[in-house]
Amino acid sequence: MVFRSVHWRARRSVLFVPAANRRALEKAPGLGCDSVILDLEDSVGRQQADAARANLSVYVKSPDRECVVRVSAFGSPSFDADLAAATALAPDAVLLPKLESASVLLKVAALLPPVPPALWAMIETPAALMNLREIVSVAQEAGLSCLVIGPNDLSRATAVPMMPGRAAFIPWFMSVVAAARSARLAVLDGVFNDFSDPDGFAAECAQAASLGFDGKTLIHPSQIALANLAFSPSKLELERARRIVAVFDLPANQFSGVVGMDGEMVERLHLDAARDLLEYERMCGL
Repeated sequence: MVFRSVHWRARRSVLFVPAANRRALEKAPGLGCDSVILDLEDSVGRQQADAARANLSVYVKSPDRECVVRVSAFGSPSFDADLAAATALAPDAVLLPKLESASVLLKVAALLPPVPPALWAMIETPAALMNLREIVSVAQEAGLSCLVIGPNDLSRATAVPMMPGRAAFIPWFMSVVAAARSARLAVLDGVFNDFSDPDGFAAECAQAASLGFDGKTLIHPSQIALANLAFSPSKLELERARRIVAVFDLPANQFSGVVGMDGEMVERLHLDAARDLLEYERMCGL
């Protein structure tokens, strides 16, 4: 299944690229990910901050790939300079780390240029989880379009260890998914740290897809193909979607609310979902 969110597009694979690494920025446009997050926060040391902001200019934007810049946290010493550098690039979105309140979201929105990028927010603290309803309630006013889980920070802030399967985190994850969907936002799963473990990564992608995430943030290009596969509809799903559209297109069924297909009852809500899935297939170039 896919969810038609605000500014709907494929976000199966969303790669963090450290802005301090000029070579990585130059290579990023040639990668097969759906979106790129140029990172001015966690991956940038204090002595690298000025160079990282200057490096943003080497990234070549493309209409086929979403460009997002993660800035430092609001109120931090680097925030103002990061936001200025980010907006100068005119990205599709600016990602705010450690967002915990609607008031901060609105304050940042007020600092954006007249034609603003969208805002994305990382949900990675207990306070953010407690304030999800408040945060998404101002999504339209602030231009918020996506929530991103920050599992490493969330683990540290709660002292809950990140174990294989992430069972302890699933209730929190689902609360973020529900909050995002209540405001028609996209929602992304967090990173998988061990890029030398493709099987573990594939399992976590499959879990995230089953929980309703639109895609996954990545830390290494080797993770792109597996993420794209996990968050793409299967051939069986696409074949079923085409059958649903075809059966409702029959003259006898064009005004029916429910029809029979393959021994089951299919409603018009399934038709809407099928059309979304086929549009998503086109967006992903499958």
